[in-house]
Amino acid sequence: MNPSRTELRRQIEAELTQRRLEGCDVAAIERVLARRGLSAAGLERLWPRLEGLKVRRGFGFQEPSALSAIRAQRPRRRRKAAKMARSRVIEDKVHGAWLGRAAGCLLGKPVEGRGREWIERWLRQTDAFPLDDYFAYVESPPEEFSRFGRPSPVLRPFIHGMARDDDMDYPILGLDVLEGHGPAFTSEQVIDRWLLRLPYHCVYTAERVAYANRVAGLPVPQTATVRNPFREWIGAQIRADVWGWVSPARPQQAAELAFRDAQISHVKNGIYGEMFVAAMLAAAFVTDDVREIIGTGLGEIPQACRLRAAVDLCLKTYDREDCWSDAWDAVMAEVGHYHGVHTINNACLVVLALLYGEGDFARTICLAVQGGLDTDCNGATAGSIAGVMLGAAALPHKWTAPLNDRLTSMVAGFHDSRISNLAERTIAQQRLVAARFEA
Repeated sequence: MNPSRTELRRQIEAELTQRRLEGCDVAAIERVLARRGLSAAGLERLWPRLEGLKVRRGFGFQEPSALSAIRAQRPRRRRKAAKMARSRVIEDKVHGAWLGRAAGCLLGKPVEGRGREWIERWLRQTDAFPLDDYFAYVESPPEEFSRFGRPSPVLRPFIHGMARDDDMDYPILGLDVLEGHGPAFTSEQVIDRWLLRLPYHCVYTAERVAYANRVAGLPVPQTATVRNPFREWIGAQIRADVWGWVSPARPQQAAELAFRDAQISHVKNGIYGEMFVAAMLAAAFVTDDVREIIGTGLGEIPQACRLRAAVDLCLKTYDREDCWSDAWDAVMAEVGHYHGVHTINNACLVVLALLYGEGDFARTICLAVQGGLDTDCNGATAGSIAGVMLGAAALPHKWTAPLNDRLTSMVAGFHDSRISNLAERTIAQQRLVAARFEA
């Protein structure tokens, strides 16, 4: 079914924004788009023009989407295997990763799509600022905050497990890919697993485009590039976790697995976001030094990319600003032009939450959510990294008890899972992945 003229125009405008961010000169196409009464056929003719644009000279960034080119443009650094902890410690950290991701995701779900100012107004109105617990149900709140006046499985006291969320579907899908195809899985096997296990209406933005492109018979990486203006949004970044969880102390391995997953639906910084997070997770198994973890993640992406520049800005701002909110304001002044679910600005929020969280689980996930943007995604990613750093045994009961060791998912075969069982299955895959990469 062909899109309506209105929908087609919306798609063209989104693609135009994406091409501008990639460093292309879109002025001529903007002038055409500004004409009144442009027909559907006229809009259609803009697609090949947009797709044919080249990055302008002087853009200042080099952003390949092929793994060999990404690796060639990484910063030069010595890569060595870190000393591994005892197996019981690793198992506790994997369990902590699942719990931490679920807790952070659950914390962010009630305010998904809301900005920092809106969240802060609500917290102050309920004498709950700064955030330090799951959001609560409140009888008869003001209309602006009506979502808190409806009983919901993501609000206290109605939380009895991790409610369904795509941020938790994807680590399950990654685990399912490893169990079905092993560590030598291909990108095509990953996306075909999506089609087998996950309903179309449960994937969004770049993933939905890639899903439809695959149904239409397109191969990877065309699934990511054909009429997909969301190809640098956060969707790949939220799929990073399982690749890091099965790669303790092996960030390059984690980044490679993440790349195979990311190129299904994303390019450039969209891919780098997943590789960056996967490598950070791999590092978090062997160090609790947040700067080292972030540096390890940066070591697996191109040195001259927009994501690297933005994370470097976060690090410099952290060194200069004592207050998290001042740092977030300063960083947003530079990355605030990105869409609210773009990879780059959300990665910045996760990085600042890790830095200012200073190893405290509650503070880390609360800052990640309190900053706004894609709150459930950022809470989940920050919670996952902190969960690996600390391990399940060290996570506060206040955050883990409401999860009730239960996770609801739309992934076929995983509708009602025990979090502890998912952790055990992840550990089993961790051993198989290690055997392959060590062979």
